[in-house]
Amino acid sequence: MTTSSQTQKGLPQSEITGRFVRHATLRQLQLLEAIVRLGSFTRAAEEMFLTQPTVSMQIKKLTDTVGTPLFLHVGRNVEPTDAGREVYAACRTILRSLTDLEIKLADLKGLKSGHFRLGVITTAKYFAPEILGAFCDQFPGIDVSLKVTNRERIIERMAASDDDLYIFGEPAHAGLDVEATFLAPNPLIVLARTDHPLVGQSGITMERLAKERFLLREPGSGIRDSIVRRFAEQGLRPNVRMELGSNEAIKHAIIAGLGISALSLHTLTLDGGAGRLAMLDVEGFPIERTWYLVHPKGRDLSTIAKAFLAFAVDREREITASLERTYDLLRAPSAG
Repeated sequence: MTTSSQTQKGLPQSEITGRFVRHATLRQLQLLEAIVRLGSFTRAAEEMFLTQPTVSMQIKKLTDTVGTPLFLHVGRNVEPTDAGREVYAACRTILRSLTDLEIKLADLKGLKSGHFRLGVITTAKYFAPEILGAFCDQFPGIDVSLKVTNRERIIERMAASDDDLYIFGEPAHAGLDVEATFLAPNPLIVLARTDHPLVGQSGITMERLAKERFLLREPGSGIRDSIVRRFAEQGLRPNVRMELGSNEAIKHAIIAGLGISALSLHTLTLDGGAGRLAMLDVEGFPIERTWYLVHPKGRDLSTIAKAFLAFAVDREREITASLERTYDLLRAPSAG
């Protein structure tokens, strides 16, 4: 009979603990945490900027250290074994403790040095780098990192506290208990190619819009959810011709004449559609959405994170002014 101080191989628990401390690495624990959270070696490799063979090799080493399998393959995904879940729970505790330590050390350094991590959903990539760049100019000793990904992945990262702050829309729909600070407006507008028959018309109804071939983002996209809800409010459904995985792909598809779509105005702030896109005057649009700076509720922010939050909020006028300039560019084609 094996006692609580022994493993199935008969080794004392102290020896197992010592072996784990000697041979397990922090990177291996980070990888295991990512695999369990994402359910995939491939997605974990992408998040950690590693190749899948490297991830597999590191998990094999960790498995050898533990002495029992950590994962089971279930179809195309993987699930942790009982041992994997135990190691995962320990990983979360260890990684959270290290994050807390990093926050405390950063506070001791003030704003002279340290690291700040910002996670943003895809549409926010059009203005987040500018805010980060200006922040770095003011605090040159701080290293920053920016993670741009889709809405579902940002929610996963928030749940795991992988970053210091997040730029996110509609935090109430995230399914998490978060604190949100208003950052800037995020209007959704309907776009068509400049030679589309509806360009220049006023007061286009939702019923008329429902007859057009519509291009939508993939399921899970916040923009898609807002558009579908707006149609549903009128008892309608968009005539979906194609689903695309990025805002850039949708813009190119509109220009190619494949249909119309609704996108965040922020996706056009850099070029305004380069004169090939026009905004349609549709009843019920723009859909007024909002950007928020978000972090898990009860999570202490470092001095650096608090400084960035205040810095970003102060730039709301600049973000709004950029949107106004884009409105003017998009109105120009229909005016002619």
